[in-house]
Amino acid sequence: MPVTGTDARVVADDACSGAGAAARYHRSRLHAVDQVLREHPGGALLDVGCGPGMVVRHLLDRRPGDFAVTGCDRSAAMVDAARRRAGNGASFSVGDIEEMPFADGAFDIALAIDVLEYVDAGPALHEIARVVRPGGLAVVTTLNPRSPRRLFERSARRAGIRACAPRRLRHELWRAGLQTVDTLFYDVAALRRRERPERTVGRGVVGRLGTGYLIAARRL
Repeated sequence: MPVTGTDARVVADDACSGAGAAARYHRSRLHAVDQVLREHPGGALLDVGCGPGMVVRHLLDRRPGDFAVTGCDRSAAMVDAARRRAGNGASFSVGDIEEMPFADGAFDIALAIDVLEYVDAGPALHEIARVVRPGGLAVVTTLNPRSPRRLFERSARRAGIRACAPRRLRHELWRAGLQTVDTLFYDVAALRRRERPERTVGRGVVGRLGTGYLIAARRL
């Protein structure tokens, strides 16, 4: 029986703690997120589509005390799992990315980590822009459909996963009132010499070989 919905994310959670391709992808993606947040002093941070809280837990461990972290997911089961993982270090809400239960400009930073593939990107990005303060930062990651390794796999298409090329995503961000300030590609095969996360993130021609990418954008 195929794994779908919440069960799929639980399987992905388990895989990310191992030593295989999924774990390498996860570590590389986290390193890309760390890179764009490195210069940010802190503030109110939202992880939308937080799933079982892996990114929330990473931020609490990596930047203790820097961020007031809120996680949001449409699945109550995922929110419960994230709350258990985070302990008292973060707050959580159940809500859809296209209609989040937060006030306008409530956050300094909003993360959407591998979420856009499963939703209508236009409305989702407008909602992300709404909850970020003017001058605040939105960070989104997604699959790279032009990766030689991925080439937007048939299995992903069958599962209803939608990948968006960087140029189009930057355009959608602009339409939502978010101006791109950085683009990073991660899980870059050509850079995997010692399997260290810092060696799997890049920009430019080599970077475009990454199986996923991140865009950081400022709220206008």
